[in-house]
Amino acid sequence: MMLKKSAVAVAIALACTLAFTGCGKKTETTDAGKPAPVTLTYSIFFPPAHIQCQTAVAWAAEVEKRTQGQVKIAITPGGALTPANQCFDGVEKGISDIGMSCFAYSRGRFPLVEALDLPLGYPNGVTATKVANELIAKYKPAELSKVHVLYVHAHGPGILASKKAVKSLEDLKGLKVRATGLSSKIVESLGGTPVAIVQPETYESLQKGVVDATLCPVETLKGWKQGEVIQYVIDSSAIGYTTAMFVVMNQEKWAKLTPEQQKIFTEVSQEYIVKHGLAWDQADKDGRDFVAQLKKESLSLTADEQQRWKNAVKPILETYLKQTKEKGLPGEAFLSDLQQGIAAAAR
Repeated sequence: MMLKKSAVAVAIALACTLAFTGCGKKTETTDAGKPAPVTLTYSIFFPPAHIQCQTAVAWAAEVEKRTQGQVKIAITPGGALTPANQCFDGVEKGISDIGMSCFAYSRGRFPLVEALDLPLGYPNGVTATKVANELIAKYKPAELSKVHVLYVHAHGPGILASKKAVKSLEDLKGLKVRATGLSSKIVESLGGTPVAIVQPETYESLQKGVVDATLCPVETLKGWKQGEVIQYVIDSSAIGYTTAMFVVMNQEKWAKLTPEQQKIFTEVSQEYIVKHGLAWDQADKDGRDFVAQLKKESLSLTADEQQRWKNAVKPILETYLKQTKEKGLPGEAFLSDLQQGIAAAAR
């Protein structure tokens, strides 16, 4: 009887030994002994034809190429996997492995990073994107600690596109303006009425009169076809804001990548910071060309009016400084670095 039990025990031990890593955790490998390919889901709120979605597709292809096919990235555009305002949560909870959307769609959740969206007179998308990445790398905001940040990117100066002519602050009184995050505070400061609507829903909202105008980068007028449903483009770049967008990865999925794969992700992401910034600037040019073809009217503010708009939004910066101080966050240093970065790019 004892001999039979011993034989059984030996058989079990032998079976465990033959199972790759014994009776413990089994390592996923191919027949050639290499790690099995990893497939990651990527939720993007931009539609497939948008230049930023196309740039993300190129990023994913480059990652796959450099990992020799060991990492494959399945992209779901148009917010089909997670809506724009749920994308960050979706990555954190593992609904998607990677996600791209706007910080502004989760107002109040990113108190330090909100400075990136302030009306500081951004000159272009390259500057906005470059400075945003530098500051996030320097300050490593705690509000982003539950995900792995691959990189961020940000559009060129936000302007006002409207169904009604706007030449002064008085023309903004009571105007319903699509705006999200801090841009809603800009609308309030200027005397308008902000309406929080995510970008994919803006075209229909303008078309149906839910809003009279939208605060946006010029690129949306073509990228989201909104130029078709507005009549005027107002050059309000004197208070040009940006909307910073994250590209983040689920922490557990990041940890499961090999060190070599993580290195490739980091290298490719660093290269695509500039590519996304340039894509934003090209998209702005395309947006201007698009509305010109549609024969929409462009309006410029006088120098005095530009100063009035600048003065009107100053309290937004003051509020940011007050709120971050109350929360024990380095808002003053963050904003100072941000303003210096924008000023350096303008020189």
